Amino acid sequence: MKKTIILLGISAVLLSSCATTTPVQKSVAYKGMYAEKPLTVLLMPPINRSTNVEAKEYFHSTLNVPLANSGFYVIPPFLSMEILKKESAYDSELFLNTPLTKFREVFGADIVLFTIIHKWDKSSLAAKVYIDVEYIFKSTKTNEIVYTRRGNVAYSTAVSAGGGGAIGALVAITASAINTAATKYVDVARICNAYTLKDLPAGKYSPFFGLDGDQIAGQKQFSVVLNSQYR
Repeated sequence: MKKTIILLGISAVLLSSCATTTPVQKSVAYKGMYAEKPLTVLLMPPINRSTNVEAKEYFHSTLNVPLANSGFYVIPPFLSMEILKKESAYDSELFLNTPLTKFREVFGADIVLFTIIHKWDKSSLAAKVYIDVEYIFKSTKTNEIVYTRRGNVAYSTAVSAGGGGAIGALVAITASAINTAATKYVDVARICNAYTLKDLPAGKYSPFFGLDGDQIAGQKQFSVVLNSQYR
């Protein structure tokens, strides 16, 4: 019996140590970004693998702000979208694993951002919007991935009714369900993008450019619950 307990204890320690991620500095995790020092970013139309047909537009229209806030020059999304459509380059998946030199020549882009929306579901009962999105930054010089993150984000739309008891709980559930149905999905996309891209190394227009390499990088895959209060 004692041997069994000891073995179980050792197994638990080993499993917990395997699950622990060793902290890595940004300069190590994203060494391609620090080596190339990119300035100009081209936003490719998101690759939508979810069941929400409008998710593509939500994400594309909200990606430029967190990138600009991080110190990068973002080629105007609507302008680049029109050019990509005219050049039959609207389907980003066709270019995900191909050379990107043409995008450097045409747009002057240093890096290209691909986003893959794997899931976008809502649950009125749980009062949440569930999103699984992947961000891939690729160099137009080397075609290498210089930054990537994938997040499972649960956006909470829960409303507190303020009262107790069964009636209060029922009111809260009803209010949360209504709030979920009325949620502006552009806001959900904006918050998801802001949270994920806050880990991006500072661009040339940021006062922190070249000074954040010692900071600890976020996990490349993460899960988080957010709400409208996140900034």
